[in-house]
Amino acid sequence: MANTRDPILKPIPILSLRPTQMTVGMREVNEKRKRWREHKSDKKRAELLGKHMIPVVLGPDEHHYVVDHHHLARALHDEGVEHVLVTVIGDLTMIERDAFWTVMDHKRWAYPYDAKGERRHYRDLPKSVSGLEDDPFRSLAGELRRVGGFAKDVTPFSEFLWADFLRRKISRKSVEEDFSRAMEQALDCAKSKDAVYLPGWCGPD
Repeated sequence: MANTRDPILKPIPILSLRPTQMTVGMREVNEKRKRWREHKSDKKRAELLGKHMIPVVLGPDEHHYVVDHHHLARALHDEGVEHVLVTVIGDLTMIERDAFWTVMDHKRWAYPYDAKGERRHYRDLPKSVSGLEDDPFRSLAGELRRVGGFAKDVTPFSEFLWADFLRRKISRKSVEEDFSRAMEQALDCAKSKDAVYLPGWCGPD
């Protein structure tokens, strides 16, 4: 099994990438779209794509399964980008198909939870990045980290863990109708002892 990140220099059709999660924070996607548009020249955009290759695992069906940068992949697709470069972090082509998701789960390379925070069957995962749905709490968690509400952490899907925590503290209506106010609430929640178990917690001792 490959343990190093080996770049595949041949461009991969972005719609052939298979997500390993169900949702993204569309506010974060839109921010990445904005930054992409700020790179006006083809050279600058090519450099950006070269620096942000999409990490994937090769599956027994020869598909490329995205294990990170779902937001970037969705943003690039929405901006009309048709091909991206990928980095292979694991080769599972030798595994029987019915065991593939068990291994992906064990490796923490998949997060099959919907926009309500409920676990779903792997067959419900979208077949392309265009099918990723919006979870406003993922946007809230992403912004919370950016303003210092919690520290960046190597724990896989750490923002989703925070999103699920915030989902139990703040109403979805609040997040959708007054994001700034929801952020104030999120910052208060992030400092509480209730969040001590979460990765990157920065609350008071």
